[in-house]
Amino acid sequence: MQEFLWIALAYGAGSVPWGLLIARTFCGIDPRTSGSRNTGATNVARLCGFGWGVATLACDVLKGAVPVWLALRAGLPPVFVSAVGMACIAGHVFSCFMKFRGGKAVATSIGVFLPLAFWPLLAACVLCLLVIWRSGYVSLGSMTLVTALPAALAVGQEWAWLPLALCVWVLVLWKHRENIARLRAGTEKTWKKASPASKDGSGS
Repeated sequence: MQEFLWIALAYGAGSVPWGLLIARTFCGIDPRTSGSRNTGATNVARLCGFGWGVATLACDVLKGAVPVWLALRAGLPPVFVSAVGMACIAGHVFSCFMKFRGGKAVATSIGVFLPLAFWPLLAACVLCLLVIWRSGYVSLGSMTLVTALPAALAVGQEWAWLPLALCVWVLVLWKHRENIARLRAGTEKTWKKASPASKDGSGS
């Protein structure tokens, strides 16, 4: 019973829409109707400024990290710790506070793996940042992160968390299916400043 209570509480924690709360409270903007219409840190940063995007990112990371860390401290077996982590992510993606809609799972997934597999996560995050820096596409970096994470776990022989990482990989790619289509069409938004020759709006 304790394990299932953890899972329910983790889903509730993951469901808290921090991006929506921050954007509405401090910027008077509903991110669900502006920009990319997503409540994640990237859209909040575009709409409200970099600082509020960082605040959203931190909150979304913590709502994944804290329940998983507590589950580890409670001595739950790996399968239930993984279930707690997946519940946090499911809450973020299918929030009960937003008619079972939500973000794209990346920040909360980072939080989930922070107490589980720090070094493999760090390697995947470094690769993610390199891709964003070189390409300018946050979405591409995010997909790189969740793709690299299972490989990093395998290299580090962190087998207990590999099934969770693979589930996250599938979920994140599915949530980014529209980004994938825009990347293929060359219309995905980028953080890089457009050159004078490309200010026709095709990259924004």
